[in-house]
Amino acid sequence: MSTKHAMTRALAVTASVGLVTGIVATTPAAAEAGAPPSAVAITTDDKGSPGQGTPIGTAQLTAGPQISRSETISRAASWVGLGLIYDTDGTYQGYRKDCSGYVSMAWNLSKTGGGLDTTSFVPTGVASWISKGELKPGDALLNDAALAAGHVVLFEGWTDASRTSYYGYEFTKSGNVLHRQIPYPYFSGHGTFKPARNNSIVDDAQPQAGDQPVAGNWDGGGSANVGIFRPSTGEFHLRNDDGSLTKVYWGENGDLPVSANWDGAGPDNVGIFRPSTGEFHLRMDDGSITKLNWGANGDLPVSANWDGGPAANVGIFRPSTGEFHLRNDDGSITKVNWGQQGDLPVSGNWDGAGPDNVGIFRPSTGEFHLRNDDGSLTKLNWGANGDLPVSGNFDGANGYPAANVGIWRPSTADFHLRMDDGSLINLNWGQPH
Repeated sequence: MSTKHAMTRALAVTASVGLVTGIVATTPAAAEAGAPPSAVAITTDDKGSPGQGTPIGTAQLTAGPQISRSETISRAASWVGLGLIYDTDGTYQGYRKDCSGYVSMAWNLSKTGGGLDTTSFVPTGVASWISKGELKPGDALLNDAALAAGHVVLFEGWTDASRTSYYGYEFTKSGNVLHRQIPYPYFSGHGTFKPARNNSIVDDAQPQAGDQPVAGNWDGGGSANVGIFRPSTGEFHLRNDDGSLTKVYWGENGDLPVSANWDGAGPDNVGIFRPSTGEFHLRMDDGSITKLNWGANGDLPVSANWDGGPAANVGIFRPSTGEFHLRNDDGSITKVNWGQQGDLPVSGNWDGAGPDNVGIFRPSTGEFHLRNDDGSLTKLNWGANGDLPVSGNFDGANGYPAANVGIWRPSTADFHLRMDDGSLINLNWGQPH
């Protein structure tokens, strides 16, 4: 599709938080690839722990229930900015207000004793040691010494492919619950930290192995069309206006598809977001690749023309926080709060003017919640639970400038595309699953 009309598809994770609106822009210096804008830079001396509660004996332990990685991160984020004071004898929501009580809360462990301490996580069987290469969101960096000598940090994700620093959540000695960038494994001079994993944590839902929908203006005609990405073969099957097929080999199993006009000329093209590395691999008209580090494992990709420049760009939707992190042409980041866990992101020029914007498809209600330039909401009932969203200017050949929404139904491999007048175009494309 054109630079004004981009598409995204990704798979959701589950939980429930409220839909909120808001927008924040940061400078290129603050916009490291994929960096959560809320993360605090490594400039503070606030490190480590001043002490902890009493160790919990194995007989007192009640193991926590199964918990997803995204829920763990969401629980950790819920204590940030509350002004809690570090207090080994005090509790909040039943958990001790210290580093290990905080991680016990994020992992939804027993509230007995206000949570475990750093010496107890592994010996009680609640957690196990893992390798650096195994770290995933919701794991921890643990110094298992006692009292003030010990400390624990919840791992959110690597800052970039070098894996020399990461984003973490921790309750520190000043009394602050911080979300910040931390050198791996932790700041020097604060003991020995090793990766550990809650034995009850489970991965979030992964991309389906079957076809995944895309939309774009593949042939330079007046309107956008549809296509599918087939992860099993690493192929895009793109439908042209005359019903013919264009096949592009790009991506591999586990990738998530995106599409837009990356170079600002000619037809739209395809790309993939690779969750395992937090990288976008974007295909240009001449077949070359542009690689961008933006996002982290668990994020869902979007693509559109956020800043009104000549070319489209990329972004991610972070389900754990309900935030879009959008990359501009100069490398800066625009952050938009829109959506909640369980939503699937879309993007497009909903009002036909200005830059593109974001939206979400809520499978639980079959609704699209589209954000306009002024921050207002347009709500459309289109689709059902199990459908996957697409967006593009499907009726552009009729002179309509605004983007439209649609869904792809995996059970039938049918696209149901909504026109500006509310009418339906139905196209069968792809393989059902």
